[in-house]
Amino acid sequence: MRQRFGIGYDSHVFGAKRPLVLGGVQIEHDSGLKGHSDGDAVTHAVIDALLGAVAMGDIGRLFPNTDARWKGADSLEMLAEVKHRLMAASYTIVNVDVTVVAEKPRLAPHINRMCENLSRALGLPPRAVSVKAKTNEKMDSVGRGKGVQVYAIASVGGA
Repeated sequence: MRQRFGIGYDSHVFGAKRPLVLGGVQIEHDSGLKGHSDGDAVTHAVIDALLGAVAMGDIGRLFPNTDARWKGADSLEMLAEVKHRLMAASYTIVNVDVTVVAEKPRLAPHINRMCENLSRALGLPPRAVSVKAKTNEKMDSVGRGKGVQVYAIASVGGA
């Protein structure tokens, strides 16, 4: 099996009048993340990592913010669509690793549920999905609590 790797990145600012969702988990916070879909930056970074690994473009090409179908969409459903496309092209998702950078809210209590949601959406065993939370030590706008940044890497086999 040929192995391929992709790197994903996403960032969103706080300020949306909706729940904060990361990795499909609704987290108590004073506002949600701005974005066309549900603003789930964790899932968006995973989508970009997977699409990059197989050279299928990026989240903006597949789910454009000019398309009303994706307004407020559940990002885990978008991830399931990406998985379907990879499988249709004879790829197998091996694992994903995610780092979430946010000063607030505290994410440690939600990490296991994020991993469970992502592994379920991807059809992977829990040991194949890693999510870690870091702060930015009060540096830059993320460090001042203005938003979140997410980095993801995916390993894909096949084709």
